[in-house]
Amino acid sequence: MSRIVSVGTAVPDRTDPQARITDTFAQVISRSGALDGPRRALLHRLHGNTGVRERHLALPLEDYPALDGFRAANDAYVRVGLELGERAVREALDRVGLVPADVDLLVLASTTGVAAPSLDARLVEPLGLRPDVRRLPLFGLGCVAGAAGVARVHDLLKGDPDAVAVLLGVELCSLTVQHDDLSTANLVASGLFGDGAAAVVVIGDRRAAALGLPGPEVVGARSRFYPDTAGVMGWDVGGSGFRIVLTTSVTDVVRRYLAEDVEGFLESHHLRTDDVARWVAHPGGPKVLDAVTEVLGLPGDALARSWDNLAANGNMSSVSVLHVLAETLAQPPAEGDHALMFAMGPGFCAELVLLRWPAAEAAVAA
Repeated sequence: MSRIVSVGTAVPDRTDPQARITDTFAQVISRSGALDGPRRALLHRLHGNTGVRERHLALPLEDYPALDGFRAANDAYVRVGLELGERAVREALDRVGLVPADVDLLVLASTTGVAAPSLDARLVEPLGLRPDVRRLPLFGLGCVAGAAGVARVHDLLKGDPDAVAVLLGVELCSLTVQHDDLSTANLVASGLFGDGAAAVVVIGDRRAAALGLPGPEVVGARSRFYPDTAGVMGWDVGGSGFRIVLTTSVTDVVRRYLAEDVEGFLESHHLRTDDVARWVAHPGGPKVLDAVTEVLGLPGDALARSWDNLAANGNMSSVSVLHVLAETLAQPPAEGDHALMFAMGPGFCAELVLLRWPAAEAAVAA
């Protein structure tokens, strides 16, 4: 089994309260002044119901109304994404005494901008990664990519148990808010999604044994693709960039499928929901978190870390669940306990990752 030994996180230095963001994005969404009284009231109501208290946005608020088209937004994505990505990777490696030259594999998860060379390639020299570092950029997974990225890194490390891998998530969702788009999806997105990065250091089992680093083992993972749900979430890509596709069907999918998927996955590892000590859930939004709590029959505080992260950062797409993972590692459960990490995203699909905290002596002698 591979082992997660560290998570580094990074958000833009500026912090803006939700109310101020709402006022500014009202100008962005309706530069022509078409956001009339009822529609403006709807914007404020939707923003107020997101559960978001504040967000860290890629640009100063005053810069958003002046963003002129997709090119300007994407240029900002590359510039700010590289800065946050480098900070997150350095923090994650520093936490466990590793250096960039130790990294054998760098996986990038990002779906809020495009670049070729991709952000991972542009970070090789600034970080000081080896020229023979293997790279794997993942695009299009959206919110599910944090959990899916951990699962795919785990899959790769099974064939290379001496390797050190870094999963880097970078999402700058605020740069995708559409100008002069009064659709309900755009109104919701402008109030829910935030910006940030996270880097997860995952080590193959032989390397983990040699280094003696603590952290949860990745016991297993399961992917789930749901039929006839392609229109539930995603991007409509056009001349203005990434136009959000977001429907209320997300909670319907959660209510219809998640409990069966989670229970079946846990049963395959001889576990039940009561055996899970920590729930590392992607904070998709209040309705999604409420639906997860209900269908899984969880205690009211089981998703507290997800709720807190949503309030402090908004939904940062693939990055959010990795921030929740970082908080879980900072306050881990008891030795031998399990955690379930999960997220859902475009496809529509889900990814489940089972983690276990081994006994300290087993972590060293494994």
